[in-house]
Amino acid sequence: MAIAQLLDPQQLANWLQDADLVILDCRFALDDPAYGQRSYNSAHIPAARFADLDQDLSAPVVAGVTGRHPLPDSEILLGKLRLWGINNHSRIVLYDDGPGAFAARAWWLLAWLGKREGVYLLDGGLQAWNQAGLPLESAAAPVALGSFQGQADSRLVLDSKALEDRLAEGELTLLDARGLPRFRGEVEPVDPVAGHIPGAQCAAFTDNLDAEGRFRSAEELRRRFQGLLGERSPTTLVAYCGSGVTACHNLFALCLAGFELAPLYAGSWSEWITDPQRPVATGD
Repeated sequence: MAIAQLLDPQQLANWLQDADLVILDCRFALDDPAYGQRSYNSAHIPAARFADLDQDLSAPVVAGVTGRHPLPDSEILLGKLRLWGINNHSRIVLYDDGPGAFAARAWWLLAWLGKREGVYLLDGGLQAWNQAGLPLESAAAPVALGSFQGQADSRLVLDSKALEDRLAEGELTLLDARGLPRFRGEVEPVDPVAGHIPGAQCAAFTDNLDAEGRFRSAEELRRRFQGLLGERSPTTLVAYCGSGVTACHNLFALCLAGFELAPLYAGSWSEWITDPQRPVATGD
């Protein structure tokens, strides 16, 4: 079963009249949380609904306890999916401005709740849609209430204690989706502590994309992640990032490459550093 699937703009345009289609606009900006809703109100792909990273795809932050984007309560999220018109048989297309980081968070949440078929990322996002000269609209389309039923899969999530235990065992391939300067601790524009979790490898999510901002081929991605795995089994893979968002891009790319869906350390770096007793590494 192909959990991770891509769609190009023309394919999506051909599906716009499909009664089972649900499109979610996942645009967001970390430095401007209102950007996504504002952009959606201005123009979006026809019939798309808006899914906000902070308000819909995350739980409220608990200062000093959680990371910046805690996983949403599964029952609350299920309610929002139904409000967006999603049913278990729906065909769902997710997009953001282009790179797919925020769309991949929505993809992962759907997989976490058991929706692993008929979910697509628009390759290249809204940028690709615009480059193809396809239409936009500003009006919010009426939505019929959906009936989606799902259940959170605890096997896909690690908390900090479970991660610490696995780090102590030494059988772990921990992939950090942030860029190399943040991984090394040379810069930290978002969180109060710089560096990475000891034992992690830098696997910047942007390296899943080519120069045009599209996902690399399955073969290229498989070579990439196999190089990070080395001789270790794919079952050792765990993904994290700054707050559990861009790590989902790596998890999507791993699935595109043919690997099984690996666990997410959902709290990620911003949760890890809430406890000063947890170790921090810098450099390579």
